[in-house]
Amino acid sequence: MTRPQHIPVAIVGGGQAGLSTAHCLRQHGIDSVIFERHRAFHSWKRNRWDSFCLVTPNWQCRLPDFHYGRDYGGTDPHGFMPKDEIADYLDAFAERVRPDLREGVEVTRVAQRLGGGFVVETSDGRWTAEAVVIATGGYDKPIEPGFAQRLSPEIAQIHSADYRNPGQLPEGGVLIVGTGQSGVQIMEDCIRDGRDVHLAVGPAPRSPRHYRGRDATDWLYDAGHYSVTIDAHPDPEKALGQTNHYMSGRDGGKEIDLRRFHVDHGLSLYGSLADMDGTRAGFLPDLAKNLDDADRSYLGIREQIDAHIAREGIDAPEEPPFEKVWEPAEEATDIDLAEAGITSVIWAIGFRPDYGWIEADVFDPHGKPEYHRGVTAVPGLCFIGLGWLNTWGSGRFLGIEEDSRYLAARIAEQLEARAAS
Repeated sequence: MTRPQHIPVAIVGGGQAGLSTAHCLRQHGIDSVIFERHRAFHSWKRNRWDSFCLVTPNWQCRLPDFHYGRDYGGTDPHGFMPKDEIADYLDAFAERVRPDLREGVEVTRVAQRLGGGFVVETSDGRWTAEAVVIATGGYDKPIEPGFAQRLSPEIAQIHSADYRNPGQLPEGGVLIVGTGQSGVQIMEDCIRDGRDVHLAVGPAPRSPRHYRGRDATDWLYDAGHYSVTIDAHPDPEKALGQTNHYMSGRDGGKEIDLRRFHVDHGLSLYGSLADMDGTRAGFLPDLAKNLDDADRSYLGIREQIDAHIAREGIDAPEEPPFEKVWEPAEEATDIDLAEAGITSVIWAIGFRPDYGWIEADVFDPHGKPEYHRGVTAVPGLCFIGLGWLNTWGSGRFLGIEEDSRYLAARIAEQLEARAAS
C-alpha cells in the first residue's frame, strides 16, 4: 500500500473561507492543502442565477489582506457587485494568495488517527494531517419537502440552486416557495420577465435598504451591530436559527416590500406552503402574520438606527412613518395550480449541510457541529465559513478575515503544543 502523503493542515472546501484560512496559516509559517471537489468558488460561479448580485455593499468585501477598494482597487464601495464581478474579485484573491489548491478532488472521509492527527481520504488518494479545517459551508444539499414528490409531473420543479433565468422555465405562471433572499430576488426576476408570479411567504424577516440618508448596513456597522459576538448576543438561539433579512442589491440597492409588489405588480401572495398533491397546493393561513412579522423586523432595524443617530447626535434627514400599502382581506389556503395557470415551482427554502463523511464526536443530536469560534473539542478539527461562527459577518465577506486569522492562530498554537509534547 502506498504511504499516505502527510501535510500539516488539510482544508476541505475551496471557497473564500478555505482560501482565507490557507493564507492566514501561511503567515504563521504553516503549509496547507485545499481540497475542492469542483473548482474554486464553485457556488459563486455555478449556483447563482444570472442577475444575482450582492445584497451587502461592496465595502464589506474584506478578505484577509484583500479589501475591496484598498487592496483590490474597486471603485464602487457602496455598490453591489453582480455575479461576474464577484467571481473576478475572488479569482484575483486566489491569484494573490496562490494556495496549494487541488481542484476536482473530493474528500470522502475524515477520521481521527491513533496517536493524534487525522486521516483524510480523497478521490486522489489518502493523506494524513495534523489538523483539518472544514470550509465547506452550509449549502451542500438543496432542501425540497417530501410532498414535492406528489406534485403532478405536469408542473416543472426546480431548486434555486439550479435556477438561472426565467427562460429555462416553461411558459406560464410560477409559484416560488420561500421568501429568504433567494426567493424574493428570483420573484422579482420573474416579474420583470412578465410572468404571473405566485409567492408562498414564509417567516423570513426583511430589512430597510436606504434609511435616513444612508444604506441601512452602513448605519448598523457604525452602531457596532456587526461586531456583536454570538457569546454576547441577547438571544443566541434566535440569531442562529433566523433566516437572513431579505432586501436587494439590484438597481443600486433597494428594499423589498411584498405588499408593494402585490399592489404594483399583481404578485399573488399566500401563507407558508403546507402540502401538495397532484396539481393542488395547500397553504397555512399565516400570510398576514408573516407579513406583519417581516415588517416588525424592518421597523426594529429602523429603530436601532434612530437610536444610534440620537445617541451620537448625528444630523440625518427624517423619514416618513411606515405605512402598510395593503393587507390581505382573506387568505387562500388551497389552490389548483393548473387552474391558476402555474406551470412551474421554484423551491427557495434553503440548503442543509452534509457532514456524514466526518468521523468525530463534534456533532449535536441534530447533526450540527459544536465549536467555539470554529474550534471543536477534538484537537485540530475546526470549522469556518458558517453563520454566526463568531459574529453576524462570519458567514459573509465581512467577517471572514477576523475568523480566519483567529482560527489560524489557534491551529498554530495547537501544532506548537503538539510538537513540544
